[in-house]
Amino acid sequence: MSDKFFFKGRQDARQHHTAYGGFQTNASKKSGSRKFPLTLVVTSDARKQEIEAQVAKAGLHANVTVDTSEGAVESITELTVLQNKGATVTTAKVPSRNDPCTCGSGLKFKKCCG
Repeated sequence: MSDKFFFKGRQDARQHHTAYGGFQTNASKKSGSRKFPLTLVVTSDARKQEIEAQVAKAGLHANVTVDTSEGAVESITELTVLQNKGATVTTAKVPSRNDPCTCGSGLKFKKCCG
């Protein structure tokens, strides 16, 4: 048979797009992990111990540096954001019309409480 009726794909074998380029397939980076630690700056050694205790309590990893220069500013916003992150909210499923009623009567929801 002739090749003009059946497409066999590209004739040149090309490399996969993730093997040589800057394309990252695993782009999500969890801050506070061992691979991507938090970078925190504090102004004293006592404050460094407090922050390290908070990081250990939260189960995170961080690089805490002390900046004692004049006019130094403390930078712990990454830690406070992770600590104040809200928990996932789950709600109870509302029964549909033909489900058994939640009051325990044995009737369908539409005949009892619906």
